[in-house]
Amino acid sequence: MGIKSAAKQLVRTALETATNILSSNKVGRIVFEQMVNQSMERTRLVNYQGLEMRFSVPNQLNHFRVTTFATKEPETLAWIDRLPEDCVLWDIGANVGLYTVYAALRRKCHVVAFEPSVFNLELLTRNLHLNGLHQQVTLLPLALSDKMGSNLLRMTSTEWGGALSTFGKDVGWDGQSVREIFSFPTYGLTMDQALGLLCLPAPDFIKMDVDGIEHFLIQGGSKVLKEVQGILVEINDDFTEQAEVSSKLLREAGLTLLEKLHSDLIEQYAIGFQNTYNQIWGRKS
Repeated sequence: MGIKSAAKQLVRTALETATNILSSNKVGRIVFEQMVNQSMERTRLVNYQGLEMRFSVPNQLNHFRVTTFATKEPETLAWIDRLPEDCVLWDIGANVGLYTVYAALRRKCHVVAFEPSVFNLELLTRNLHLNGLHQQVTLLPLALSDKMGSNLLRMTSTEWGGALSTFGKDVGWDGQSVREIFSFPTYGLTMDQALGLLCLPAPDFIKMDVDGIEHFLIQGGSKVLKEVQGILVEINDDFTEQAEVSSKLLREAGLTLLEKLHSDLIEQYAIGFQNTYNQIWGRKS
């Protein structure tokens, strides 16, 4: 066990002990409840190129997401900056909604945000509320897949803002079995079915980040993809099946790979993600 892991375990043990002590009496339970409530009320203001946004930061993970807003995925922000105003954006794998909020405020996009994680939904809704986006964003707590039906959402984390989950498949971002610590049954459907059955506005653009099952979602979205102007999708070049199937289907939809990018932050800190890129596909004029 490394120093960082050992330190985390030490802190976790200390917190468990403190929680048990507080929970053993009424006054302690009230104190503990207030601590949790105060944690959920913590927010942080982000100013990016003159645009102010406020996000909920109840834990270290979300604090990291907010403090690295400008540096974690600058290519995603630049892509959003180029979207036409008032377009319809589907944010598939919205997590806690950082890019949903940015697109809605910066480009006045009408965003359909797909996020099935119960742990992320609370922060996503809080972030929409904090930024007054009730009219511009539609939140769908549904999983997308290559077919309709009930299946398991397998999760590697139960933290608020956690990622690397998968729906309906035992495959993660690296093409390997998911290191599942929590799962629950939920309902999924394809992009084409979401458009038709839910009467959603057709997307002009799609942002997709679903941690390894992108190619399955793409398989279920042939009609949608033939009409979109562009898509930003996260692809791991080391996950050959994902990369090859996604590329083939996007080309069949008439799209062209324009760029594939990731930030220096990925190169430095995201071990194992060095060959994972945000691919930007569009239609040549």
